[in-house]
Amino acid sequence: MKSTSVKLADFKDSIFGVISRLAREHQAVNLGQGFPDFDGPDFMKDLVTKKMKEGHNQYAPFHGTPSLRTEVSNYYKSFYQLDYDPETQVSITVGATEAIYLVITALTNPGDEIVVLEPFYDSYVASIKMSGGVPVPVTMHAPDFHVDKAELEKAITPRTKMIILNNPHNPSGKVWTREELQMVCDIAEKNDLYILSDEVYEFLVFDEARHIPTATFAGMKERTITVSSAGKTFGLTGWKIGWICANPEISRVCRLVHQYVTFAVSTPMQEAVAEGLKKLPEYLPGFVSLYKGKRDFFYAEMKKLGFEFASPKGTYFMMVPISKKTNLNDVDYAMKLIKERKVATVPPSAFYLKSTEGAKFLRFCFAKKEETLTQAIANLSPEA
Repeated sequence: MKSTSVKLADFKDSIFGVISRLAREHQAVNLGQGFPDFDGPDFMKDLVTKKMKEGHNQYAPFHGTPSLRTEVSNYYKSFYQLDYDPETQVSITVGATEAIYLVITALTNPGDEIVVLEPFYDSYVASIKMSGGVPVPVTMHAPDFHVDKAELEKAITPRTKMIILNNPHNPSGKVWTREELQMVCDIAEKNDLYILSDEVYEFLVFDEARHIPTATFAGMKERTITVSSAGKTFGLTGWKIGWICANPEISRVCRLVHQYVTFAVSTPMQEAVAEGLKKLPEYLPGFVSLYKGKRDFFYAEMKKLGFEFASPKGTYFMMVPISKKTNLNDVDYAMKLIKERKVATVPPSAFYLKSTEGAKFLRFCFAKKEETLTQAIANLSPEA
């Protein structure tokens, strides 16, 4: 038989799928894959049932229902004073992962270089390779996961097309400061680069941290492609409703790819999310409080177990250093915890191309029920 595509020659199963499979095999508490083990708000489930009963069950317009595109536009204007035309600058996708794929596919020519800030969400590199591009890693250095300006500048060549920036940042939980973002924006503008700004955790920020969209910086709206998602905001990751906000030409080419990949996104769920976005002002305080409580509880318990690290300011992840607990690397220690302690985590070296820093950490997801977190802590305790 003829061979399969060479584009996939070095592809492997996602680390998330591998860890979840091992967690099931060993009956381990799964703090690996990043999704809540509890349901999203009842009002959203009621809304989608209502929309199905109202007859919103056929294909949506391929670029998204008018109501959802309008409400996405409305919240960007209300929260961030960003104006996006719902007709030409907002496109609805099958979650943020499809949005990322569409942007990279639509903008990348073979040989184009795209800067990825490691540790990164794994679909970035996969999408770049499938598009014939070249991922160029620049390390976010622990423990604060900062980017060195000189390193970033050195990574830019005449072939560089885009920088991918994730804020708030998965897996570190970092929320970028205005000064850090301005540095990246200045480099992008100086070198005429796009920025793909993945902001799916935009509302999951804690303490004094504040999310600042990349597109709000002077001169950046036209060259920034912003991606976000309802899945993280409403705790409904299985709904897979995401969006792209970009200038009309970038939106046009992203839509061209989208119409031949998925064509359209679930109609009743789009309609429900459109209604749900109207409720953000009253919904978000409770949402943030819920996850902050989980973060505070899990962080305090991990500190009691002897893990030393700073509390994350955003997302629902913790990058926990392991060097004081073991001489093993992240992969081997993750396997040990699954098999011997019945706790599944993600070894973050899978999110690096250049640096070996990931081998010194494990990523824990705290978006779990209280009993799940309590059981995980009990399993990790020395007396367990």
